[in-house]
Amino acid sequence: MRALLLAALLSANPPPTSAQAQKLAVQRAWEDLYLAWASVDPKGYPAPERRTIAASLLKGCEALAGSDAVMAYSLGERAVLFDESSPGLRCVARTALATEQRGAAEVALRQGLERFPKEGHFGLELGRLLLEDKDPRGALAALEKVPPRSPEAAKARALVQKARGESAQENDARAQARAIERRFNGETDEQGSSAQPASASGLAYESGVGEDGMRTRANSRFVVKYFNNARDFGQRAEYEGRIVSALDEAHAHTREVLGEARESPVDVVLYTREEFRTHQGAALARAVAGLYSNGAIRINDAAELTPQTKATLVHEYVHAVVDDLVHADRGGQQVPIWLNEGLAELVEWRYLGSDKPPYALGNRLRGAAQSGQLPRLSQMAGQALIQQRDPALAYGTSAVAVQELMREGGPGRLLELIREVGQGTAFEEALQRRYGRSVPELEEAVKAALSRR
Repeated sequence: MRALLLAALLSANPPPTSAQAQKLAVQRAWEDLYLAWASVDPKGYPAPERRTIAASLLKGCEALAGSDAVMAYSLGERAVLFDESSPGLRCVARTALATEQRGAAEVALRQGLERFPKEGHFGLELGRLLLEDKDPRGALAALEKVPPRSPEAAKARALVQKARGESAQENDARAQARAIERRFNGETDEQGSSAQPASASGLAYESGVGEDGMRTRANSRFVVKYFNNARDFGQRAEYEGRIVSALDEAHAHTREVLGEARESPVDVVLYTREEFRTHQGAALARAVAGLYSNGAIRINDAAELTPQTKATLVHEYVHAVVDDLVHADRGGQQVPIWLNEGLAELVEWRYLGSDKPPYALGNRLRGAAQSGQLPRLSQMAGQALIQQRDPALAYGTSAVAVQELMREGGPGRLLELIREVGQGTAFEEALQRRYGRSVPELEEAVKAALSRR
């Protein structure tokens, strides 16, 4: 009976109702509840129904938090999409930590801190998390937002003292960073000696200021640019050092996965959230963590270098590699968008430690495959995936398609396909010659692979 109900929900037109969500929650049919709403767009429901559906999903998150944190997180994540409530964000953060998704936990806690500033829970837990992640200054900023009369205030004050102590220990490191900064810029050190700036022709980085007033740090692989934002010498050197480390990590990881990386320099423009909104528009700032456009990687909200920001650097760096393969700077033909995005998404998954999509997305992809609702590759060839009806499914489907191609010939054959398309061969022709299949046949292979998972 439950299977029949689920099938009816998945295939129903119009979509499943809030009453059906309540019914599944009463039955404690948590997996069925998740699958029924995994691919449903919350915008299709009025606000009261969204709250009802969210409450049902949240019941599952709270019920399973101690026994099945993975499914609990998936339910909580969907609940927050329908209604960004305080209990929902708390459950998402708690189950994200239980499943070792620290980046997701941090995002949920920051959302809670911004949306519910009068609650002490989010500032306290975010401060605790950042302390564990060796970010005492970030922890201080979060803990200082705990309302002084909230129940969490006493615990927050104790953690503030710990954060201040750990922050003080960074002074020596910052002093060393300042000395490095001076050497990069050829400035005189405390003993009166001077050092020459590093050459940007090799792998060493040279710091400076561009004509547009942006700080720059460049070598033969990357030209990092960002607005100064009144950082002092030590802060700039520390910030640049963390960014450089993340970029070098992106280069090394991409080379490890694909066997190749881009050696010609690529611009990397780092924005705070406000700067990204000003330069790229409010709609895009809300929708993306970063993008690759006009030959440059552009990262949204790079003021805090979180695990997700580093993963975004990897994703966008892959786009820069693809541009290099097709000689985009010389007018080379572009590969289909699903292939470009799917490759970047797959490399990002591997950077985050898995060869598969995140659990919640994997469930959604599986449900969409079984109900015949997967996005078509042929419809994602020329339109940005963020503009698709369900961007998460579009990115996931594209990554699985690339994964199928990689299984047949490894990264080498795939990169040769990309090069051939860049030289002017039609994609369908190149795909048939190198893989012996058409785009519709690849779509069927993706559907079959997801149905087996």
